[in-house]
Amino acid sequence: MTKPRSLGKTGIQIAPLVLGGNVFGWTADEPRSFDLLDRAAAAGLNTIDTADSYSSWVPGNVGGESESILGKWLKRSGRRDATVVITKAGSAVGPHKKDLTAKHILAAAEDSLRRLQTDRIDVYFSHWPDRSTPIEETLGAYQTLIRQGKVRAIGASNYNAEELQDALEAARKAQLPRYEVVQPEYNLYNRGNFEGGLRELCVREELGVITYFSLASGFLTGKYRSMADFSKSPRGQMIGKYLDARGLRILNALDSLAQSHGASQSEVALAWLMAQAGVTAPIASATSIEQLEALIRATQLTLSAADLTALNAASS
Repeated sequence: MTKPRSLGKTGIQIAPLVLGGNVFGWTADEPRSFDLLDRAAAAGLNTIDTADSYSSWVPGNVGGESESILGKWLKRSGRRDATVVITKAGSAVGPHKKDLTAKHILAAAEDSLRRLQTDRIDVYFSHWPDRSTPIEETLGAYQTLIRQGKVRAIGASNYNAEELQDALEAARKAQLPRYEVVQPEYNLYNRGNFEGGLRELCVREELGVITYFSLASGFLTGKYRSMADFSKSPRGQMIGKYLDARGLRILNALDSLAQSHGASQSEVALAWLMAQAGVTAPIASATSIEQLEALIRATQLTLSAADLTALNAASS
């Protein structure tokens, strides 16, 4: 395992890859999730990303399933102190509407702490921006949780540069806690959400950045080459938007570099992300130990300047 990275100015050290908990209680049942968590911990992947809404999209689920599985594992493994737990609030879960009101955040935090069987959340994210709630109200709720010792740092997921700048400015003016970590969608195919103004702001403010959809819903693994491949996964129907000339050009570049490094396409795609300016760590999930081993190997793969240039050219 390569050395840990500092998560912005939080004082938290994380592995260069974050394990995604979105699959727990969905495409990975509880026993499989425990196996994945055990192996990740043994390999030094110390950070898990989840949310209170995972996995409410599954028929029969209500949300909180991922947190509950992670909580059981933390208790069983005794690894709470060695694990950085990231979760999120603000989605429509249970009685809560999709918003960032103080009432929602304070209640959701208690629900998440109960499911996670812990007394603290290491990084607590606003899952979505909420233009209808004053940012001071939202940050004030987080201030309460931080003062109570229930949250160590806060973050913003799915915020654009303007929304993040407004939130940082409001925190400064009102002397409230600021978002220290950002979670944008970013991968070799979707580069526009992060590159440019948002990345410049994150670098300037020394914010931690952990990226989601790091493998473009699995497209960058190379297993989806045509519409006939969509049946390979429950997420297959999300892949169609990537199957254009540019997407195939990216796959060709990944194929070439995977071959030259004796690695998989997903390892190369994740190594590219880990090498990007401003990125602390990508989030990636696995539903099998075999997939997880590829994530672990990605943290040990170093791409050359020529490799990075080739991938940038293919995805430009």
